[in-house]
Amino acid sequence: MALAFDEFGRPFIILKEQEQKSRLRGLDAQKGNISAGKAVARILRTSLGPKGMDKMLQSPDGDVTITNDGATILEQMDVDNQIAKLLVELSRSQDYEIGDGTTGVVVMAGALLEQAERLLERGIHPIRIAEGYEMASRIAVEHLEHIAQKFDFGVTNIEPLVQTCMTTLSSKIVNRCKRSLAEIAVRAVMSVADLERKDVNLDLIKVEGKVGGKLEDTELIYGIIVDKDMSHPQMPKQIEDAKIAILTCPFEPPKPKTKHKVDIDTVEKFQTLRQQEQKYFDDMVQKCKDVGATLVICQWGFDDEANHLLLHRNLPAVRWVGGVELELIAIATGGRIVPRFQELTQEKLGKAGLVREKSFGTTKDRMLYIEHCANSRAVTIFIRGGNKMMIEETKRSIHDALCVARNLIRSNSIVYGGGSAEISCSIAVEAAADRYPGVEQYAIRAFGDALDSIPMALAENSGLQPIETLSAVKSQQIKEDNPYCGIDCNDVGTNDMREQNVFETLIGKQQQILLATQVVKMILKIDDVISPSEY
Repeated sequence: MALAFDEFGRPFIILKEQEQKSRLRGLDAQKGNISAGKAVARILRTSLGPKGMDKMLQSPDGDVTITNDGATILEQMDVDNQIAKLLVELSRSQDYEIGDGTTGVVVMAGALLEQAERLLERGIHPIRIAEGYEMASRIAVEHLEHIAQKFDFGVTNIEPLVQTCMTTLSSKIVNRCKRSLAEIAVRAVMSVADLERKDVNLDLIKVEGKVGGKLEDTELIYGIIVDKDMSHPQMPKQIEDAKIAILTCPFEPPKPKTKHKVDIDTVEKFQTLRQQEQKYFDDMVQKCKDVGATLVICQWGFDDEANHLLLHRNLPAVRWVGGVELELIAIATGGRIVPRFQELTQEKLGKAGLVREKSFGTTKDRMLYIEHCANSRAVTIFIRGGNKMMIEETKRSIHDALCVARNLIRSNSIVYGGGSAEISCSIAVEAAADRYPGVEQYAIRAFGDALDSIPMALAENSGLQPIETLSAVKSQQIKEDNPYCGIDCNDVGTNDMREQNVFETLIGKQQQILLATQVVKMILKIDDVISPSEY
């Protein structure tokens, strides 16, 4: 390789002996693609389950993230290989659609690729393997519906939802507080859920965090928290039955759009200008007072003169509030966002039972709590933690729990966890393989073996003998005809996941199998990798 320059001074690279180089084609290309996919799955395999290990990721600018969330790990990894990027997108798809199971879906895809490699070495065509995987995935999805159970829940009976969210949180760093965090997540989802339409708008749930305190101090606020304080330190710190004017117009005199210059050559002219400015401020504050506002929340800032006037007129104000927060405040308080003072009316004011400013620790950090709102369909989960990394990981864990609760409201079918669903599907798929006369039955059996990789990884990460533990549980399932036997990761003393209350959503598990199969089929059909320089 050599660097040269053309007549315009532009650099270009000369590759020597290019005619002797050969790119990967056919079986070699497929094996190379499979190796790339397996490498990514191997990284995530140790993070699976309640005893899974965490990964520390360092960004180019030195920021450190500690997590065992599959989507976050792959998102922050610097992946160059195009096949490995497919698995990153696979994890992202699972996160967007379901919110949980992002590690399991990549481990599953890695196991399918590993089994496919063995079939390729035996001379089976990749298209036949892909067709066999498609048949097997349909069998597994239908079997999941067969072993799934429905459970009833309501506004007064949220225990089933809490138990399922606890299963999600048990594999996270925050598992010591999984009961309290699961209850917070479920109560938040039930507050914003439309149970008649079976729909949940997660945008109405705001997740805020503040360094300091301990994880047990995390709380659910039926209202909105704004990371701001009153604009003047002498303004009241608590307002009851607040009527809130939500403004996107600044507290300042209007400015011309074009360039302008004001010449002041006498004291009288300066006095006139000052009085005119004060009149603008007076009119603005008076308009807010006339409609009955007791608190002003403004998107923009205002200078000391306006601040001083607001204090004297006994009108508390908050400035520099973000647009997203303004929208949430408007939804929660039932108010309207007002772009001009002329449009401010009494009907557009938001209403809140209590607005209070709260201080934290010995620092000057303060936050504004807007509670007992007219519309309680907007809530905030306020997370406390010892450091920023802990808060960020708790936010990710809470997001997974919120998604699981939302999925259960949409479809209240569950399967049991601990690898029991995968083992049961593996048995069903292996039994169905004999009904297919073609070469596909080899791929169907391989699919069944790949399903065993999830419970095997769970056993391995829990410090158990993987093959011995999996064989014992599989034998127990067949002998007792009990599809609820799984890996006893927490050493409770029973393999029955019903007794351990380890649940997972049916749609989450089905999505895992379908997405993993689709991506593996795509990888198997790639037999040539062409770089841009070879077009």
